[in-house]
Parts: sequence; C-alpha cells; structure tokens
Amino acid sequence: MRISLLQLDSSLDAPIADRIHRVAEAVRTQRGADLVVLPELWAHGAFAYQLWADAAEPIDGPTIGAIAEAARDLGTTVHAGSIIERAEDGRLYNTAVTLSSTGEVIGRYRKLHRFGFGQGEATALAAGSELVTVDLAGTTAGIATCYDLRFPELFRGLLDRGAELFVISSAWPDKRIRHWRLLAQARAVESQGYVLACNASGAHAGVRLGGGSLVADPWGDILVEAGTDPQTLTVEIDPSQVASTRKGFPVLADRRPPELFAPPA
Repeated sequence: MRISLLQLDSSLDAPIADRIHRVAEAVRTQRGADLVVLPELWAHGAFAYQLWADAAEPIDGPTIGAIAEAARDLGTTVHAGSIIERAEDGRLYNTAVTLSSTGEVIGRYRKLHRFGFGQGEATALAAGSELVTVDLAGTTAGIATCYDLRFPELFRGLLDRGAELFVISSAWPDKRIRHWRLLAQARAVESQGYVLACNASGAHAGVRLGGGSLVADPWGDILVEAGTDPQTLTVEIDPSQVASTRKGFPVLADRRPPELFAPPA
C-alpha cells in the first residue's frame, strides 16, 4: 500500500477558495498512491477560532466537494483532513472526512477530544461521540485527529474494532512537537499497528505549527519523517506486517478485561 502524506503550509494568508484550489491540485499530483492524507483544519485554521462560525460548512460544502473531485480525478482514496462542520442542528464540529476513489464519503469522524482547556476548540465546538473506522482495500483504518493522540483509550477502542493502522490528521504546534513524535510511536507500539500521522506546517493565528509528519510501523520504528517545511512524504507499507507482528509477539493476547480497570463504585 502506497501512502502519501501532504504536510501543507496551512497559513491563512490567501483567501480560502485559493487555498482549497491549491490543495486539490496537490492531491491530483499523487499518482500511484493508494491513500492520500491531509492535515487537520488546513482550510479553516486550527487556531483561528474567531473565523470558525462564519467559515463553517456542511460535509457537502466547498472544501470536501473540491477534494472529492480531486479524489475522483486521481482515482485514489483521500483522507481529506478535517473541516469545521456545521451540522443540521447548527452545532459546529471538527470533522475529519475520508473519501473513496470515486469521491464518496466513506468515513466521517467528529473529533472526540477538543483542545483548549475551557477555551477555543473546547468551547466553540461540540464533541463527537463515536469511534470511526474505514475499510481501505481490506485493511481497517482507525481515524483520529490531533489532540486525540494523547488519549490511548481511544486507540484501544479502535483496536477492538479491528484497526490495523491509524490515520491521524493534525495541526500540532511546534512548541510541543517532541510529544507528537513520542506519542505517535507509542500508539504504534501499544497497538502493533501502523500510524500515519500527517501534521501541518506554517502558522494559524500566530501559532507556529511543527510539521514532523511521519509513518511508524507496528514496532514503532519511523519509516519516513518530514521536517518543519511543507513536504510530501510517500512510503510503501505492508499491511500484512500487522498480523505477523501481532502473531510473533502476541502482547495483545495478554490484555486484561477493561472492567478490571474501572474506578471503584
């Protein structure tokens, strides 16, 4: 399986329509990829909270529409990163969307963990309530977004739903980029699955983003890693290595029942 991670400069200097067009054209260049992955909120800005209410759009709005058309033109599955979604009830979500090679929505994940500690995303957006997996040509992929990376129980839940790899779109700040790398490797090791972690570069509302997109294998070894500038990473992975790793070092078989770790009544 050939993977392309597009580490975009997600700065908000250009009009949103121009940014969407530029990214759709970048997707179209990824000939030969089986999966293309984009960062979190590359169109709307992960830290541009004051813009979200006006910029929010439905799933079938202009951002996902443009990337869906690019996916059809390319004939490739595209994880389109996330948008600020305005739901039918008017609430806003940070929603990641996966598109098939024909441009159909095959996965919609509303971010469970909102960053901000009572500010920004934590107050402006509603929290998602469901774990999401998608089928990638017979390989089950679990979907997560940015801050979710800090919560291993989410990845355990995805693992229990059959996930063999994890697709993570992010706008992770530069000042905490060491955590990004460490946590991505930890999620790979503990789940014995691939981690495809696509971060952004540039800046949102004065917050410098750290880049460092990477792919880690089921042993946690980093197969490919970006620097801080915009970059496209392309790597071949072998999904069968997940099963062979789990069989050869069957640590997951020693997991205890979750109820054992529940807080006392």
